Amino acid sequence: MSEAFTDPRKTAAHRDDLRLISDWIPRGATVLDLGCGDGSLLASLRQERDVNGYGLEIDQDNIAACFEKGVNVIEQDLDKGLGNFQSERFDYVIMTQALQAVLRPDAILDEMLRVGREAIITFPNFGHWRVRSYLGFKGRMPVSSALPYEWYDTPNIHLCTVKDFQVHCQRNDIRIIERTVVNRHHRSGALTRAWPNLFGEIAVYRVTR
Repeated sequence: MSEAFTDPRKTAAHRDDLRLISDWIPRGATVLDLGCGDGSLLASLRQERDVNGYGLEIDQDNIAACFEKGVNVIEQDLDKGLGNFQSERFDYVIMTQALQAVLRPDAILDEMLRVGREAIITFPNFGHWRVRSYLGFKGRMPVSSALPYEWYDTPNIHLCTVKDFQVHCQRNDIRIIERTVVNRHHRSGALTRAWPNLFGEIAVYRVTR
């Protein structure tokens, strides 16, 4: 069972990147949110975009919070796959800040693109200059706002960079529709646009087959 989906720190207050996603979701879309936390994203999309959505979550407190919000939620461990969903069941499958925490990110990404027509993924960029400097000068695993864990309690087992993700997409015929790379304040500037792998802290991708 991946701790990415049992982490009490993954709450609405710590998921500001969700605001970056909403503009990509059209009204009336069907959505599956993987590791949906307390259901804040789906509740917001239901209110603002009239979406029909489900969340997958494994933490009991988060599941209870989803019920309180009226969010449809299924208790499920993402590391066991999405075999209980038929192909192209949803318009969008979303995974925020959890791709790096599953056992096989490549497999879950394939499943997302099987189950959904498009996938939206966000993840911390391990190529950011502060991460490089921290590791280079201190010789220790980096701790930052985007990576707020010590080496011994981190759920992040497959950290990657913006370049890593894009190379994976190119090699596996995954088409990038849109990309936003932002800083720790979830803002995009001239530096993050010009050198996303060096100055971006959080990457947000919309992809399809």
